[in-house]
Amino acid sequence: MLFLTLLLLLAIGSGSAGSIKDEEEDTITTCGYEACPRTEPGLLNVHLVPHSHDDVGWLKTVDQYYYGTESYIQEAGVKLILNSVVNELWKNPERRFVQVETAFLWKWWQELSERRRNQVRQLVNSGRFEIIGGAWSMNDEAVTHYQSVIDQFTWGFRKLDEMFGNCSRPRVAWQIDPFGHSREMASIFSQLGFDGLFFARLDFKDKKRRLKTRTSEFIWKGSPNNLGDRANLFTSILYKLYSSPSGFCFDVLCNDETINDNKRSGDYNVPEKVQDFINFCEEQSRYYRTDNILVTMGNDFSYQDARKNFKNMDKLIKYVNGKQKEGSRVNVFYSTPSCYVKAVNDADLKWTVKVDDFFPYASSSHSYWTGYFSSRPTSKYFERQGNNYLQVCKQLSALAGLDETGLEFLREAMGVMQHHDAITGTEKQEVADDYHLMLHGGIKVCEAVIEEAVSKLSAPYPQMAARPQELDSCLLLNVSQCTVSERSAIFVVTVYNPLSHPVNHYVRLPVLGSSYTVLDPSGEEQVVQMVPLHPAILTLPERTSKATMELVFRAEDLPPLGFRSYYIKRENEIADVETKNVVQKSTKKKRNTKKNRKNVAEMREEGNVIGNERIQVELDDSTGMITAVVNEGVRIPATQDFLYYEANDGYNMVEDHRASGAYVFRPADNEPISITSNTNVTFTIYKGVLVEEVHQQISSWVSQIMRIYKEENHVEFDWIVGPLPTDDGVGKEVISRFRSELATHGVFYTDANGREMMKRRLNYRPTWSVQLEEPVAGNYYPVTTRIMIRDESKSMELAVLNDRAQGGSSLHDGELELMVHRRLLYDDGFGVGEALDEIAFGKGVVARGTHWLMAGSKKENGVTLSAESRELVQRKHLSPRVFLSTVQDDSFEQWKNSHTMEFSGMKEALPNNVQILTLEPWKDGTLLLRLEHILEKGEDPQLSKPVTVDLQELFTPFSLLSAEEMSLGVNQPLSEVHRLSWRTEHPKKRKHLNLRRSSAKDSSVVTLGPMQIRTFVIRVKW
Repeated sequence: MLFLTLLLLLAIGSGSAGSIKDEEEDTITTCGYEACPRTEPGLLNVHLVPHSHDDVGWLKTVDQYYYGTESYIQEAGVKLILNSVVNELWKNPERRFVQVETAFLWKWWQELSERRRNQVRQLVNSGRFEIIGGAWSMNDEAVTHYQSVIDQFTWGFRKLDEMFGNCSRPRVAWQIDPFGHSREMASIFSQLGFDGLFFARLDFKDKKRRLKTRTSEFIWKGSPNNLGDRANLFTSILYKLYSSPSGFCFDVLCNDETINDNKRSGDYNVPEKVQDFINFCEEQSRYYRTDNILVTMGNDFSYQDARKNFKNMDKLIKYVNGKQKEGSRVNVFYSTPSCYVKAVNDADLKWTVKVDDFFPYASSSHSYWTGYFSSRPTSKYFERQGNNYLQVCKQLSALAGLDETGLEFLREAMGVMQHHDAITGTEKQEVADDYHLMLHGGIKVCEAVIEEAVSKLSAPYPQMAARPQELDSCLLLNVSQCTVSERSAIFVVTVYNPLSHPVNHYVRLPVLGSSYTVLDPSGEEQVVQMVPLHPAILTLPERTSKATMELVFRAEDLPPLGFRSYYIKRENEIADVETKNVVQKSTKKKRNTKKNRKNVAEMREEGNVIGNERIQVELDDSTGMITAVVNEGVRIPATQDFLYYEANDGYNMVEDHRASGAYVFRPADNEPISITSNTNVTFTIYKGVLVEEVHQQISSWVSQIMRIYKEENHVEFDWIVGPLPTDDGVGKEVISRFRSELATHGVFYTDANGREMMKRRLNYRPTWSVQLEEPVAGNYYPVTTRIMIRDESKSMELAVLNDRAQGGSSLHDGELELMVHRRLLYDDGFGVGEALDEIAFGKGVVARGTHWLMAGSKKENGVTLSAESRELVQRKHLSPRVFLSTVQDDSFEQWKNSHTMEFSGMKEALPNNVQILTLEPWKDGTLLLRLEHILEKGEDPQLSKPVTVDLQELFTPFSLLSAEEMSLGVNQPLSEVHRLSWRTEHPKKRKHLNLRRSSAKDSSVVTLGPMQIRTFVIRVKW
């Protein structure tokens, strides 16, 4: 399935603040660290943390989980949990509870009476109902992009502020269920102002070693080479995942014995329970360094009957602490993760440091959770497109002076999509369908917002009323289908550029005609190329279009944060377009055809080479697959192939028979099977003045188009994979593999959530000696935007960029591989309960996607391929959006007279190393603005340096009145962020820039260092 297939199917203790006398009394007491219970010196202080892990969709949909319906799937109701918890917290001022997912909290809040809201506010303001995490959902850390992560934290924080004010500001990250952990996320958490991070899942061997060496708590350097100590974060690994200790789960979902303190009862069990708990606490304390331990009391969807939980915990606290009179050193009390962090910080110890990440995650020797890096590839693409659409929607709303109406739907849908069982593809199929429907709904609402904004910005004169302009987003362009371009004789294409720099963008539109005229805003006719669609596109099961050709033209120098409109008219001439502009080749014959007519770019006969003046690709005579890349005269032998791993069909009852599933990647054999070498590959070459491309039919279920556009410095691989055949009873996991002669010595690089690059080494972990029983899956890493290899001796590099998150690796020197699709016949036994076997239109899902290959040597001026590829990553991640308008009878002059066909929201482009990460309407007429430095230190001799920007000189529609610098999550002024200070063992002295970070409103000049993000709430004058 392509990214909208399902849319077609669906439409889509003792220190307590004290009791509160009157629940109507709006009293603000003490929150934050001041509300924490007092610890007892000389005793083992046990921080009992009541919590419920509430997935924002997994086995049930978001609404099913909230309302508690479909109990036959899972007994879970978040509304019941929240109501029950608040009732029980109200009864005893010593009790605590922590809430994580703002999506559920906000949904619940909307239904509360004001009396009930006031009651909850008091609980929050007294630190008894504490918010931790606080994002819209508990996001995955492997396949999420940093822009979307920041957005969903920002939206969650904003809703918390609207509900509760300052006392709801989270102080710790609570990432207890994601399947591995990213260094970039640690950096983001530090920039959000957090003091600590808690998580549960890491490689089982790493955890065993950390417990043994008492290094389960450490300082994680989230950006050691760029942001330095500002990105350091205290991190604590939970002892037993995130559930209650064995024998002490008092929830209705558990079968553990409750505490019976009636001595006259034959079931009286206080002595046994107390001693078992003391033993557990003393055992756990052996692995942690302070006189504090954190004990989680909860699990998935716990506390639907909070009375049972708290009643038993009250008894546990009472009787365990009573043993202190007999010499016990265990002191138990209700607490929170943030209070635990504060207690550990007060111990003032020196901590070890970590500079790498926690990927891949393995729960056992044969269970590497690296399959979800690629599960549901069409869903991952849809999410990426959703982010692109959201940024465009927010920017245009801000530039047109619109309010926030309509933005919240897509904001919230994208927040849900970041959940660790959403974008990961580890949910049930019904839930995946619901996610897609939610995302589609948000996009459609934003489509109306964009129409209003573009109509307003297109008014010829500010004083003129905007002429309504109906825009079609053509969301099915991924299957080469668009009603407006196919059926309209005259239409207008508006191309919006969400980047802060001018870009060139090649527009491709499916059409039924054979000849078109394209005019830019000045009336100048544009060069047009007609290119036949690949036969595999024509037979996609969800496609209803009759178009067989695509109209291609170049939208050149699109203004930053702006748009340009093109007037397009279909000519009346009839032509046999199937025989134009073609050099046809197969394994059997070669045929040259006629010269082009008007609008069809002229053919150049250059043999088995496609390219432009900057980059060329040499092709194999028999298959049309690449044999070498020539970049600016430097030839790099390279090949590309499609292969698949046969999935292990284990039965999961025995660990070494684990199946490959939604979470786990476990191939039956370590060597993949080549698809290309086992089929009769046919191909056709098309050459024109705008693009040269090779259409390949590799097998009945794998095809590809290789393209090189004029003036570009990369090769585009447009692949179509599926339906994956399973008639043989074998699941398949398909990869695209690039092979070169570079000497890489087992080293490769992957991006962390689209930001900093992480160095990887084959069969290696930085913190322990690893022996891999799964040498393929154990070497797979998440690739959000790009993967690279480098030959240091030759100063040569090769990078592959992707249009969605995928799993990837370099299993042999000079190679890169990315997993593009997977279809499996067995579940891996980790909870989802069904095989990852996506069906659409009665067949296995077809995935269409894009890779971009860059190759070359380090420039004489020191510019690396890594720096060059960052610019391309920006262009592809925030690609220009194309909108189409039907024109009735207007001539070009009439349309131009009634519409402004070109607009830029910026006075001038930003420096190439700076990007506007966020521009959107905010509260009370303000705007939210984020700037980011997109390069790391050392990537470019000049552009990796700090850069200064004047906010006053950025925008055309308005001038700046004031700018207040905020924390990354916009929930507090930067001047109010005071994080806890930590000491580390053997600190290395490192010079870091003392950048000005003023939150005053009297200066508009800001400086950014490498990888730095700065956030402002600005007031403007239109």
